[in-house]
Order: sequence, then C-alpha cells, then structure tokens
Amino acid sequence: MKNRMTEFISIMESQLHRAMEQKELLECAHLFANSILNDGIIHVFGCGHSQMFGEELCFRTGGLVPVNAIMIPQYNIYPKARLSQLMERQEGFAKGVLESMNPQPQDIMVIVSVSGRNAAGIDMAIAAKEKGMKTVCVTSLDYSNQVESRHSSKKLLKDICDLVIDICGVKGDSVLEDERVSEKFCSTSTIVAMSLLNGIVGQTIEILADAGMNPPIWVSGNLDRGDQINQEFMERYRSRIDIL
Repeated sequence: MKNRMTEFISIMESQLHRAMEQKELLECAHLFANSILNDGIIHVFGCGHSQMFGEELCFRTGGLVPVNAIMIPQYNIYPKARLSQLMERQEGFAKGVLESMNPQPQDIMVIVSVSGRNAAGIDMAIAAKEKGMKTVCVTSLDYSNQVESRHSSKKLLKDICDLVIDICGVKGDSVLEDERVSEKFCSTSTIVAMSLLNGIVGQTIEILADAGMNPPIWVSGNLDRGDQINQEFMERYRSRIDIL
C-alpha cells in the first residue's frame, strides 16, 4: 500500500518551494506595507472555498489588523454549494459588493481564484481598479493558462490584476492518482496559498517595523491583555473593516 500522506506532502512542498522563488511575494509585501503606512486596508475576496483566505487573514491572532475579509453569503458554500458556484459565474454582482463598502484608493484588493476564470473575481478586480486600488491575484498559472474565461471580456483574472502570485498548482488542482480511481484526488491550493499569504504578512510586518511603525497586530483573546488591545483596534478600524 502506498503512503498517500507522504506523497501528498511531498508534492505540496515541491509546489510551495517553487512558489517561494517568486519576486512577486516581496513586491506584494511592499504593496501591503505602503498601503498600511498610508492608512489603507487590505481587502481579501474569494468565492466558495476561497473565502477561507479572507477568514485566515482577517481578525487573526498574530495577523495584521488592517485586513478586511469580504464575506458575502451568496458566495459561501453554505447553505448550498451549488448556489455559490452559480453566483461565482454571475457578472455584475461583485461590483455591487464593492460599491456597498467604503474602499479607498490607497487600499489593496487581493483576489484568490485558483483557476482565475470565473466572473466574480474578474468583476471585483475591474471594480477595484476603477476605484484606484492596486489589485493582487492569487492563482495557479498552470491551471489558468489551460482554461477559458467565463467573463464577457474574455480575460482571465491574471490578465487584469497589477500583481500575480502563482501558487504553482496543476490544472484541476488535485495531484494524486490511482489507476483504480476515476479522478485525481487531494488538492494543494489551500495549503500552498495560505502559507504564501501568511509569509507575505510576516514580511509586511518586518517592512513596517523597518519604516519605524509599530504594526497593528491582533492579539489572542485568550491572553488576559488581548481583549483590551483588540477593542482599541476595533474602535479604530470599524468604519473600514466590514466584519468588525
């Protein structure tokens, strides 16, 4: 019997190491830092399982405070995963989502889409750029280069965003195979992309500290001092971070 756990981790680590060689990671950290130094917010948008990335970076112990997770029920896999999938392919709605927020030109829009083909992410990138915001795409270029856009512009997310971060995945995302099983299985995108984004946050904090700023960082609410510190951050950022 093959050790599928070892095989999966080996493939995932290989993708992560390749992805870490990108100069775009440091460029992204500088974008984040410049935004925060100018009182900007890092917005994170994704549909379906890609909403997890906003949840990971926003209101996260040890993470940057000026991060806004764009959590829209219509894009969530709950209560019906199929509805989320249909909405992700629908044009026009994402622009309205951004209009309902309070974005500023110094903000950054991070859009996570493994395939980069669906209308919602592309719409959000276009709308954010119209607001003067810098846009960052987190995607799998191998996947995206082998599919067609589902947007009327015929463009993929990577074609629109200012900065593209490649998670170095494969078409379809799944990486394991067995001749007895009809489909590939076990996807790497979440682990790789989460690792890259957390690493970028760490680098951003370093850049902010080098610039003389004491970076705003969420403290665990299970530490005695956490609630008071976090409450001050909530009061400061409530008008800019939707979920606070």
